[in-house]
Amino acid sequence: MPREPLVPVHESIYRSLRQMIMFGEIAPGCSFTIRGIANDFKVSMTPVREATRRLAAEGAFLLSSSGRISAPELNNDRIEELLSLRGLLECELAIRALPRVHTALIERLSLINGSIDEMIVEENSVGYMKKNIEFHRTFYLRSQAPSILAILENVWLRCGPTMRILYDKKIRHRTTYNHRLILSSLRDQSKDSLISVVRADVTSGMEMLLA
Repeated sequence: MPREPLVPVHESIYRSLRQMIMFGEIAPGCSFTIRGIANDFKVSMTPVREATRRLAAEGAFLLSSSGRISAPELNNDRIEELLSLRGLLECELAIRALPRVHTALIERLSLINGSIDEMIVEENSVGYMKKNIEFHRTFYLRSQAPSILAILENVWLRCGPTMRILYDKKIRHRTTYNHRLILSSLRDQSKDSLISVVRADVTSGMEMLLA
């Protein structure tokens, strides 16, 4: 059997840091040094420098002139802007995905949604964010629109640290009601209903932010 190609060190570090940011495992404003990250990953500073530059280009990290690295602190206006963009992108992806939805996908989404309920009960904010993104990404992959999905993932990335703080405070008020409505719309193949509930799902995040 052919061997799987090895992932370059800088790519592995980039992916690990990117996931940590997206899922809120790095707090907004928390600062690091390239040397410190290199020590954590037990690598030289060169691949860390390359990985953090990529993340800075995506808006996930800020790089200061002194070499400090930090996750941005987003104010309400900035988060509202990003959530509005998320609404536009997710509605478009949902519309494109709908004709390609099948029973096995709906069953898979239902299982993920059950896991989200468990994270809410446990008040596990990181677990909630991971499963919530898994739910949406699993659905939107059916859209076969990789460029739009990549833009959406960048929005998730930029929001991750700040949304984690909000979920820590308010996760007990979250529900998967809108997800259940999304599943119902998928079963009925109802485009209008699907657009409405996807938009409502994003809006609920906005309401939590502004409450």
